[in-house]
Order: sequence, then C-alpha cells, then structure tokens
Amino acid sequence: MTLPNDRSRRSFLKGSLAIAPIAVVGISGAVATPNGQPDPGTPPPDRPAVENYTPGYFTPEEWAFVNAACDVLIPKDSVGPGAVELGVPQYIDRQMQTPYGDASRWYMQGPFLPAEAEFGYQSKLTPKEQYRLGIRAINGYCREHFGGKTFAELTHAQQTDLFKKIESGALKVEGFRLKTFFEGFLLVNVNEGYFCDPSYGGNKDMAAWKMIGYPGVRADYLEFVGEARPYPYAPVSLYGKRG
Repeated sequence: MTLPNDRSRRSFLKGSLAIAPIAVVGISGAVATPNGQPDPGTPPPDRPAVENYTPGYFTPEEWAFVNAACDVLIPKDSVGPGAVELGVPQYIDRQMQTPYGDASRWYMQGPFLPAEAEFGYQSKLTPKEQYRLGIRAINGYCREHFGGKTFAELTHAQQTDLFKKIESGALKVEGFRLKTFFEGFLLVNVNEGYFCDPSYGGNKDMAAWKMIGYPGVRADYLEFVGEARPYPYAPVSLYGKRG
C-alpha cells in the first residue's frame, strides 16, 4: 500500500474499505482473562474511547509519536474524522496490553530468515518490542537529522515525507527494519483501530462506519447488498449500541 496524499487517502478509506469485512471482531489482540490467559470465546470488554486517556504501555514520548503517526496516516478532513479523533491511539495502546502485544499466540521460535511476506512473520520481536524499538529508531533518526526534534515535533509535511521514505525502503537504520514496523504493525493497527468495533477503544461513536455506510453487526441486511444506494440505518456495535 503506497502512502497516498490526503485526498486519495480519504478516497481509499471511503471507497475500497467500504466493501471489506471491516474488523468487527477480527482484531489483532484477544481478550485476557483475569489470570492473564486469552479467552477467545468471550467478546472484548466494552471499553470505548474515553477523554483524557492515560496509556498503560507507551511512555510519554512514545505516546506523542503514536498520536502524531495516527494523525499523519488518517488525518481529519472535510469528508470524515481523523484517527486521533476516533481514539485510534487508545486502541493501539490497549492492544499492547493483550496477548497480541506479547505475541503469545504466535510461533516465535527460530530460525528467523529473510523471506517473502507469504512465508509469514520472520522476527523474534513481539509487537510490543516492534513499537518500542521502532519509535526509538525513528525518533533517533529525527533527532539526528532535524536539529534534535522528535517525530512528533516535526511539521505534518516532514512527518508524511518520512513515512513515505520508510514505506519505500529508502530510509533505513542499522539493526532494525523500519519498513517491517511501519507496514506490518503501525499501518495495520491504525487501520484496525479506525474501523474496529468501538468496544476495542477505537472508532469512537462508530463514526468510521457511518462515514462508509457500514451496518456494523446487524443480524440481517441482505436486502441492501448490491443496492446502488447508501445503507439507510445507523450501525450497531458488538454490544448492541446504535450509532
């Protein structure tokens, strides 16, 4: 996926994702039971985005990066809300505190060899470690090349350009694969958080679903499939809340 400009980015979100099965329950992480073990048969706790959220995993500097990155990847515009507005940073932080963050369901034994994407994830780093090391590497690069500033302190244009260079593979750092972090984790998690069920902490008030006309988890809407008109009813969340 090539990082688009603002207009084509919004067209992509509103158009092509509208026909995809948008992350209703298929989110990166699973819910943990009180003893810390994943419980795949239980829906997530209903924890919608809240005001003045305090991150449980990210440090203040990392939290500033996550918020800035979300704003770059899905900014607010005249067509729809931005990722920060819909609580996507909260979604990502909460995912770091699920079994997904520790890769507890993944096969994480070596050897780790260079391979094409279809052969699966090839790294000993968990998602938590990808974020911690990835943010550190990007902020380190920014401090070196932008007069001591972190990524969050750059202009929006500079941030966008930096991500384009990472995505293309033009920007590399020693000892860490920035492209893997960007494409395999940051970009994926931002899209998930933007379109997930609100119970996971993103997609506040189902605003992303409303934007693309997605019905949510309504039991039956077959009569509208293939219709050349917008879905006329408000979306419904996993817990029965209406948009």
